[in-house]
Amino acid sequence: MDNNIQENQDIMVTGPDPKKIIRTEDDRYGDVVISAYDLHKNFKIYFDKGNQLKEKLLFTKRNRYELHHVLKGLNFEIRRGEAWGLIGENGCGKSTTLKLLTRIMYPDQGEVHVAGRVSSMLELGAGFHPDMSGRENIYTNAAIFGLSRKDIDERIDDIIQFSELGKYIDNPVRTYSSGMYLRLAFSVAINVNAEILFIDEILAVGDANFQSKCFNRLREIKASGTTIVIVSHNLGQIEQICNKTLWLKDGNILAAGPPREVHPKYLQYMSQKRQETMEREQEEKKKKEAEKAAKQKAEPKKEKTAGENDAAKKWEGFKNRWGSREIEMTGITLRGDDGKPKNLFGVGENIKLTLDYKVNSPVKNADFGFGIYRGDGLHIYGTNTRIDQFKDFDISESGHMTLDLKGVNLLAGQYNVDVAIQGFDGKPIDFYKNAAGFEVYSIYRDQGTVRIDHKWDISSMDIQDETSGKDPADKEKALPDSGAEAEGERQE
Repeated sequence: MDNNIQENQDIMVTGPDPKKIIRTEDDRYGDVVISAYDLHKNFKIYFDKGNQLKEKLLFTKRNRYELHHVLKGLNFEIRRGEAWGLIGENGCGKSTTLKLLTRIMYPDQGEVHVAGRVSSMLELGAGFHPDMSGRENIYTNAAIFGLSRKDIDERIDDIIQFSELGKYIDNPVRTYSSGMYLRLAFSVAINVNAEILFIDEILAVGDANFQSKCFNRLREIKASGTTIVIVSHNLGQIEQICNKTLWLKDGNILAAGPPREVHPKYLQYMSQKRQETMEREQEEKKKKEAEKAAKQKAEPKKEKTAGENDAAKKWEGFKNRWGSREIEMTGITLRGDDGKPKNLFGVGENIKLTLDYKVNSPVKNADFGFGIYRGDGLHIYGTNTRIDQFKDFDISESGHMTLDLKGVNLLAGQYNVDVAIQGFDGKPIDFYKNAAGFEVYSIYRDQGTVRIDHKWDISSMDIQDETSGKDPADKEKALPDSGAEAEGERQE
């Protein structure tokens, strides 16, 4: 069962080499309440598994399988009052780790010790009956969590008030929207007085106001000394709640520490992986375009009708390209500082655009221009050599043009680049809309379109510790800041 509550008094006595254990050695936290030693978990992936006894006996080869190693020896200890966040790409073992800690699964090798009353929120609404009312489901679901009838009677008003269902609480659950269903389930789970709370990807519940209330409630639970372990892809949520992040990769612990130290490294890794994926997609796209061009070239050309205006008509095979074609662009490439082609950049990185062209007939007083548009079509910036008062030039031979964009402080998102070659009178020679695209990633959470360099000066104010709200002088007595390095963290 996904939603469960249990009493467990397993006490950690011995473990493996302490240097291999991820832990926080800080007297401001309590005793170790969760420990995992040499944790391994494997799954069998069957190629063609027989479902019936007859098939299993007659077709033994159908039972061939591949052993998938999900966890490969995790070692960590979590102390009372800590809040940990587990991050990593899909399939790295985050949810499996959480299920091992809640005893939904058991490890193939290693030990798990959990001391305290546990509440897990892995699948909200498990056990809800669609024909029963919201109120009746509260009693049923709370009983699954281990609460007595008396305990539920004492908390039902708080649960209903927290869910904000009001008059709908006595309606059948099958009439609820998905948001109402999840709000009710979360309200039941969050009002269980547990010592240890496990949460798996369920913090995006309800509208913005309800999510804010959920976060405030989690902060109250954390402040009361409850140990929290969260699995989430939302790094901002983890930074708000957790004092430590555990980064899992291919079943191993790749990094552990304060969220503000681990998250930038994780984002950098994910951006590099995204770049590799985009490069593969670009290669596939180029192959398809080459095949399409070869196919079009093999087809007989359609004769132009009299009076057809090439400058006003879009090019054949291109939806977003037009011009008189005295000069044609033959290649547009975006590069980073290392000179290698790329389509993924961090905020503030330099971007170099290289444009190759061929000349069909010379053009006097030519003009190069470009524009940057956000994915939703918002015009971010645009200019050309004439606006920049570049000296007049003629183009008589094929060649290339390079445009250096220094410190592009666009915020995270998808962007497109328009490139144009024009005549002195503004006549389009080769205008290519959405000629290139790129993506920007960010480790910041700024709002808007661009990041503006800035510096705060609040030296005249009485600075408070940002986590505890206490004076800096009392910082040693407060819980560690999510961005401060916790003492004694060790990883081999």
